[in-house]
Amino acid sequence: MAARLSQGKALAAIGQICSTNSLTHNLAQCRVVIQKAVAAGAKAVFLPEASDYIGASPDESIALCKPANQSPFIIGLQEDARKHSLPISVGVHEPSDDPRSHRIKNTLLWIDEAGQIAHRYQKLHMFDIDIPGGPVLKESNTTEPGSTILAPFDTIVGKVGAAICFDLRFPEIALALKRQNAEVILFPSAFTIPTGKAHWEPLLRARAIECQAYVIAAAQVGAHNEKRTSYGHSIVINPWGEVIAELGGEKTEEPEVILAEIDFSELEAVRRRIPLPRRT
Repeated sequence: MAARLSQGKALAAIGQICSTNSLTHNLAQCRVVIQKAVAAGAKAVFLPEASDYIGASPDESIALCKPANQSPFIIGLQEDARKHSLPISVGVHEPSDDPRSHRIKNTLLWIDEAGQIAHRYQKLHMFDIDIPGGPVLKESNTTEPGSTILAPFDTIVGKVGAAICFDLRFPEIALALKRQNAEVILFPSAFTIPTGKAHWEPLLRARAIECQAYVIAAAQVGAHNEKRTSYGHSIVINPWGEVIAELGGEKTEEPEVILAEIDFSELEAVRRRIPLPRRT
């Protein structure tokens, strides 16, 4: 795995896609993002939660799930990472580790520049909501929660801490990553429109400010099927809490990409100006 740059800046590419129930279609979308990232000279690519697929029903979501070594979507991204020597962060579904389980896992993979899965985080908090006039979603019906906040890991864009979507509402996760000196915290997501309009940016900015870390949130956008639509607004926030890159909420003809520089000198300057304890 490539080491973090000792100084200066590292360019990150954040993709915004609209996953469907077609893994082939979704892989093609992600490859557009990767090509744009390569052309821009990005050092890493960040893709949303559930980039591999979003099913139209619980049964379909379970049926589409395959182990990483059998998923044409994941294998395709591993090939691209290896081809371009470009690490890729991507949210996917994987089978449960428990053979008795009838549910699947919502995971975030870090595919390194050699095409190997170097890190795997399982989403801790399930998205079970019932909003008047809005969506009713019970992620726990199909997806089992993880049980561990994983230590941040070294990458070329800094020491990265992993979380997924609904985990954003639980600051304890981000604060645990802060105490382990995370420099970048990931929140790949498929936010609903009502919750996105009300809470998306305020929550992400709060996590960046309290952790004095970059926050990268690659997001799904648009209608996945007749039942589900995502808010979009992929975003990058710096350690001072400022939005430094953002996309809109409308699905476009092809996947969009934003670029953001992870500035290590700025990260260190923010932490020096307001010295919050890293360990408590």
